Amino acid sequence: MFSSKERFKENFVARLEQREDKESLQTVYSVLTAMVKEWTYDDWEQTNQQYKEQKRKQLYYFSIEFLMGRILGQNLMNLDVHGFVEEGLKELGFDLHAIEELEPEPGLGNGGLGRLAACFMDSLASLQLPGHGCGLRYKGGLFTQVFQDGFQTEQPTVWIDEKEGWGIRREELSLDIPFFGSIEPGIESNRLKPVLKDAEWIKAVPYDYPIVGAAGKTVNTLRLWQAEVSSRPLPKGKPRTLYEQETAEVTDRLYPDASLDAGKILRLKQQYFLCSASLQTIVKNRDCPLSDLARHVAIQINDTHPALAIPELMRILMDEEGMQWEEAWGIVNHTISYTNHTILEEALEKWSSSLLERLLPRIYMIIQEIDRRFKEKTQQEPLDEWQRKKLAIIENGVVHMATLAVVGSYKVNGVAKLHTEILKVREMKELNDHFPHKFHNITNGVAHRRWLLKANPELSSLITSAVGDEWIREPIKLHKLHRFSKDPAFLQDLQAVKIAKKRQLADYIKTHQDIIVDPESVFDAQIKRIHGYKRQLMNILHIQMLYNRILSDRSFRPYPRTFIFGGKAAPSYRYAKEVIKLINTVADQVNNDPLAKKHLHIVFIEDYSVSKAEKIFPASDVSEQISTASKEASGTGNMKFMMNGAITLGTFDGANLEIVEQVGEDNAFIFGLTARQVMQFEKEQSYYPPDIIQHEPDLQLVMAQLLEGSLSDGEGNISAIRNQLVDCNDPFFVLKDIQQYGKAHERLLSAFENSLAWQEMSVVNIAQSGIFSSDRTIQEYSDEVWQLGRVPSNLL
Repeated sequence: MFSSKERFKENFVARLEQREDKESLQTVYSVLTAMVKEWTYDDWEQTNQQYKEQKRKQLYYFSIEFLMGRILGQNLMNLDVHGFVEEGLKELGFDLHAIEELEPEPGLGNGGLGRLAACFMDSLASLQLPGHGCGLRYKGGLFTQVFQDGFQTEQPTVWIDEKEGWGIRREELSLDIPFFGSIEPGIESNRLKPVLKDAEWIKAVPYDYPIVGAAGKTVNTLRLWQAEVSSRPLPKGKPRTLYEQETAEVTDRLYPDASLDAGKILRLKQQYFLCSASLQTIVKNRDCPLSDLARHVAIQINDTHPALAIPELMRILMDEEGMQWEEAWGIVNHTISYTNHTILEEALEKWSSSLLERLLPRIYMIIQEIDRRFKEKTQQEPLDEWQRKKLAIIENGVVHMATLAVVGSYKVNGVAKLHTEILKVREMKELNDHFPHKFHNITNGVAHRRWLLKANPELSSLITSAVGDEWIREPIKLHKLHRFSKDPAFLQDLQAVKIAKKRQLADYIKTHQDIIVDPESVFDAQIKRIHGYKRQLMNILHIQMLYNRILSDRSFRPYPRTFIFGGKAAPSYRYAKEVIKLINTVADQVNNDPLAKKHLHIVFIEDYSVSKAEKIFPASDVSEQISTASKEASGTGNMKFMMNGAITLGTFDGANLEIVEQVGEDNAFIFGLTARQVMQFEKEQSYYPPDIIQHEPDLQLVMAQLLEGSLSDGEGNISAIRNQLVDCNDPFFVLKDIQQYGKAHERLLSAFENSLAWQEMSVVNIAQSGIFSSDRTIQEYSDEVWQLGRVPSNLL
């Protein structure tokens, strides 16, 4: 690696001169990427050698998503060469930012789950902890979101470029994974061994990606598995063309539609493919006796998607390694730990027993035995029928994956204090009563190197000029900023940084979506997956209420606001897609109204991604975190906004409560029902929305507009919204909270008009954000769950 700008320039120019199209920015990108790869791969090799020599315990983080974002710029940042590379390229006539924009964005995730996994990878390497990711190499990721007449449409995304990709194909480590078939008894070495007959095999090929830690010395591995055609013979009667098509689908797209059996089978294939390929490799490459596996290996399953790791590791230990059940179960139960990310019933995965048995016959047999033995253990406990159902892994022909994950793990954590408490006292109460030693909380965090240092270099420089650079290595030391919270000069500088980032975002919006927004307006952002409980619907209905009032009340001329939305709806989730249409239709009306557009603008950022998030978080004044209390496990967008000085406008939900604990109620705008109130309404079924509408004329008007279809180009475009608000009695309490939501906005605008006071709130939020770094989160996991030992970079 080069230690100076001049040496970098010299080498870069020499390489560029060898290329034919020297003036092409794509060629510049290619040359720079090749150089960074070389720097990275040297340290990567040394890191792996160090781990091998020291025989350190290693973590394997299983996740169906890894939303990494672009890699080039982040690697330059973590290698600690971004500054002189940027300067050197500028002197040569090239813009590093423009070069970075050429990198295809890896389509390996959708929302918070995948981005959290990516942040964790960054923190593990930066803390010099031996931890690696295991995921799938989706060719097309989720999808590219394109708006047509306000509707979300999904187009294929292909981000993989074999020449320029960061991954290294490891053909020699490929293995075959079986599906379908039947189990017959067999004998091997004088012991019974189940034999799988007539299976359909799919080849798993690993691609390894380097994860560069801060200071660039520790480089861990993200291993992504790609599905390919196996050389094994097909079962009799299976057409080869159909087999090849089904094989390609396994790692073609993230989250296939599970509303039909074909989609369910594909999801299960993806989950088992990930677990089996990863576990077989881990067991094969271990450097310890199998009986000692738990002392050398930790496996964290990120939500229920990789819960099949539990029966699969049992299968490997028993069928392949010859262990008895008790010994194998002891190893599994001390090796695997589970993070729960939701209390929503729909997200706590459940699979049909018959489908699971058909696709994975041996795995289903093992799940049956786990269930039988666990029921036998709980049989003596004084439980009623409902409690026994809650403890069942298999119940009425359904396999409950969250229950399997808890029973098979040695630790189970929620991701915010409130979320963990709800798991323990309500959603998983019976499991917590049985396993009180397993449940604990580890609040999520975000990688400050990505979301502050890289996304907001202007703010990072300002912070460093004020308190030094210790906070970069120890983000908790951002608290030193408190002494500048009343310093007028610093507050003015902070405001200047925010305005600069708002202008950058405004330029981006004008260039890419042809919408002109005012950088002096309040930038109010809600960017996250579109879902009922996240309540984008409440946000847009409130905006329509403001619009109605502007038209009807000449005295109402509010401070200008730009409302920014971003996020995707699952292709089969009709309600969410209708909300997107609603937002875009209201936006079209408001943005083109001569009077209203002086006060309100609405922008829906198309095809929201990590790189677009890096533009939105630093530019936002207000962080919309308005989920129905008790429904959001944690949230991590709230932390990224906070880290960039935005003020939280939110409910008593997820990590919002912990943010308010840090900054105080005077430095956030919290409104609405508490989790306890929501759960009480749900228990008593005492919430009746018409009573609320009857007493609120402005709500009556907006509901009438909504239900007649005037806000969405026709009634047919809000049928699912109508069903949720009217027929299903507003299950996410949109109408119950919307008036308090409006009052919170009024308080917020009043505060924003006092510029220095607003900047003071912003400083407090930044100063207290260090605790929400994923470095803190990962250290807690390491201390409380994985017991990893740090491998200092000076040994490498």
